[in-house]
Amino acid sequence: MPTKPDTDAAAIVLDKEAEVSADAETLVEIEDLEVHFGLRGNFLSRLTGRGGGAVKAVDGINLTLRKGEVLGLVGESGSGKTTLGRTLLGLNAATGGAIRYRGEDIVKYSERQMRPLRRKLQMVFQDPHASLNPAMDIRTAVGHPLIIHGLVKDDEEYEAKVVDALERVGLAPAERYLTKFPSDLSGGQKQRAVLARAIIADPELLVADEPISMLDMSVRAKILQLMLDLKRDLDLTYVYVTHDLASAKFFCDNIAIMYLGRIVEYGPTEEVFADPKHPYTKALLAAIPEPDPTKAVERELPRGEIPDAARPPLGCSFHPRCPVALASCGWEARDLRALLERRWLEMPVEEYAKEKSLFADLVALGEPELNRLAIAPGRGHTEEEVLEYLRNLREEGSAAQPREPFWSGVVAMQAEGGHVVLEFEQARDPRLRLLPETGVQVACHLYDGSGGE
Repeated sequence: MPTKPDTDAAAIVLDKEAEVSADAETLVEIEDLEVHFGLRGNFLSRLTGRGGGAVKAVDGINLTLRKGEVLGLVGESGSGKTTLGRTLLGLNAATGGAIRYRGEDIVKYSERQMRPLRRKLQMVFQDPHASLNPAMDIRTAVGHPLIIHGLVKDDEEYEAKVVDALERVGLAPAERYLTKFPSDLSGGQKQRAVLARAIIADPELLVADEPISMLDMSVRAKILQLMLDLKRDLDLTYVYVTHDLASAKFFCDNIAIMYLGRIVEYGPTEEVFADPKHPYTKALLAAIPEPDPTKAVERELPRGEIPDAARPPLGCSFHPRCPVALASCGWEARDLRALLERRWLEMPVEEYAKEKSLFADLVALGEPELNRLAIAPGRGHTEEEVLEYLRNLREEGSAAQPREPFWSGVVAMQAEGGHVVLEFEQARDPRLRLLPETGVQVACHLYDGSGGE
């Protein structure tokens, strides 16, 4: 955010705390929500009837949204936050679980049943340039929901409501904008017009999907302040989807950190920022840029990339990237393959070729049984050589380069029947657990009694 709105940011926090009550009525309850997208697979998988699997975009979400709350959904690209926001409004079909809006489960609603609810459940999309029809003037684009839902009796009422909506979002005097087309407006003005269209039907819940990410830095804070003003004046409830932790800190009452379709940490924004619990949350906060170029900030960022949601890791999905992962976090064969590949990337070609030749088939390391892996030695090598190599690898480590967490999950390693057999600790799937002293919920084995805190 720019320098000037930093003062406004502090005021935003004060406004939030004054307006949101801890005992406010529940508006939306989400229970075990799942959104899985099926994959067609290749010809062979369709021929054998095994299918192509599914992308678990949202995988067992539980949330409660109070009236007047600003809930932030934060995570990397691919974490499922946008899919969750769209599913709340029926724009994506849920494959399991429940979404209760004022006590009514709307997951199984047909499009005809959802239509009356769309007055109360609105969305602001990420790209204001694509959200407005370039062939519609602002009068038509903003007032379109009034026609769709039959909310006006005549042209005079229509005009009055459009003017009121435009002026509420700061496009004043409205007469200057009614006949303009989207191409005549700046990015910030377009997003204001999109907000005017979203509020004109008097909604209760507004899902804002990255509403400031495509705007100039100079107008981002102004749009967020406008959204808070609208929340106060119109009694709105927000779901704020973002990857920007800095804006979420000032804008949201509660924050849900998402990773690979699940919530890993959830609680009051101030608590999450002041004392993050989950290693992924700590990594996200560590990645926030330091504006002072003279300060050298040590960062322990998660290694690798977010995994494939069609083949998520066992147990805790974050464990392959986690520096403090435990034995029960879900280690498996592909984690060994990733470990070897990271090691070999830093080696001279000759040493890499020598070590790689110990293994007959690295591809097989990506297709394990759940708790057991049999490694075949490469041509000209024996299982004893492979076993000795892995044992030496397990013992590597120093104060500067600690031992790989992967080895904590290996409970046995021996030569057997011409192979080296690794047995892994049984994977356990962490679930959100309330930490009473903070009001924060965290899904991490560090806090469930299996180790750590």
